Amino acid sequence: MAERICVGAIAGAFGVRGEVRLKSFTSQPDDIAAYGPLWSEDGKRSFTLRLTRPVTGGLGARLSGVETREDAEALKGVTLWADRERLPSLPDDEFYHTDLIGLSVYDAGGVLLGKVRAIYDHGAGDILEIHGPGRKQNLLLPFTRAFVPTVDLAAGRIIADPPEDAEE
Repeated sequence: MAERICVGAIAGAFGVRGEVRLKSFTSQPDDIAAYGPLWSEDGKRSFTLRLTRPVTGGLGARLSGVETREDAEALKGVTLWADRERLPSLPDDEFYHTDLIGLSVYDAGGVLLGKVRAIYDHGAGDILEIHGPGRKQNLLLPFTRAFVPTVDLAAGRIIADPPEDAEE
């Protein structure tokens, strides 16, 4: 099976003729239409996608096989996945979130801080959630060059420079 990356999610129905409200996770939201066919997470369903219009909180879209509002409502919460080879190659300083999740994170002295559990985008930039052994709460670290100077995908590790008070 081809490796797939999550590129969007269906947020619900839009209108009465099977249109969906789509949330795109691509850097340019409209680009999601270029990566098809898109798949459900389990790979059992595939969809061709046609964007129809911008809507509040996302994009309006038509998906193949979705003809009624009920069909669209039944897909609410379904994530959409694209075959990795259909996605563009990234510059050296950009990464797909899926490539970062699970990487070990070390400080500059080589001490293991934990592993990347999740990545959040709150608009001002990505935040890495790092879960570590013996840590009371997860470390949240801005994904900037100042705090994360090195990402080595080949070695499966990240070198981070967290603020002093982050280790408490």
